[in-house]
Amino acid sequence: MEHTSRAVAPLDDRQCWDRLAEQQLGRLVTQVGEVLDIFPVNYTLDGDTIVFRTAEGSKLTELTINHAVLFEVDEYTDTDAWSVVVRGSARRLDTADEVAAADALPLKPWIPTVKYNYVQITPTSLSGREFSRGAEPDRYGVQQY
Repeated sequence: MEHTSRAVAPLDDRQCWDRLAEQQLGRLVTQVGEVLDIFPVNYTLDGDTIVFRTAEGSKLTELTINHAVLFEVDEYTDTDAWSVVVRGSARRLDTADEVAAADALPLKPWIPTVKYNYVQITPTSLSGREFSRGAEPDRYGVQQY
């Protein structure tokens, strides 16, 4: 058990935001009825919100039906890893002022498609953990108590 406590550590909200700021690719989880979907999206932070662009389609439709989402970002190396999960609500930015402000963000599509819609995720909670990677401890030897 002692190996686990050293291998996993929680991240506070500020550490979660710092990790989110390091990355550009996350996974958006939506739910409509009993159907869950997950979409990779490139994103940027705008204050304490997450913004991404999307084309018309299932992602935007699902967000319109149910605005509650999860958003996950992670990273790993040979020696460590981390994961941040954002729970929140998503909404399409639709006023001229909101779209103009989003156009000024450093956010461009990664693939050559036209994406007119900006979506903003406002978090209700953040959770994160960092991990020290290494070999699995001996599972069958004598355990220290």
